[in-house]
Amino acid sequence: MKLLFPIALLLAAPALAAPKAEEPPPPRMSTLVVFGDDPCPRSSDEEIIVCARQPESERYRIPKALRKKPKADEVTQSWVERTRTFDMVSKQGLPNSCSPNGTNGQTGCMRQFLEAARAEREAMKRGE
Repeated sequence: MKLLFPIALLLAAPALAAPKAEEPPPPRMSTLVVFGDDPCPRSSDEEIIVCARQPESERYRIPKALRKKPKADEVTQSWVERTRTFDMVSKQGLPNSCSPNGTNGQTGCMRQFLEAARAEREAMKRGE
């Protein structure tokens, strides 16, 4: 086994030592947006410049991708619901929260049970 390692190293040495022909780096590419009659800069050997022309009226406008307003369907939760969620999350561990966290979390469990029972009774009365 000791003999195989130096032989394998000698066989692999020419492949490791052979210098590779270095290719020149590819030219850099820049994309610019020009407005109205503004000239597009010239390309050079090291850099390729691609210009997109927009009308002069678009020069100081917000880009089209950022202009659209969210539709009412995209807004899934109102601010009132969001604040209720934040209140519920931050209330854990406080008195009347029915949470295992904190010293007063257990006091709200009976209240929640009674409110659920009351809502169930009212739903049964409406259903009858």
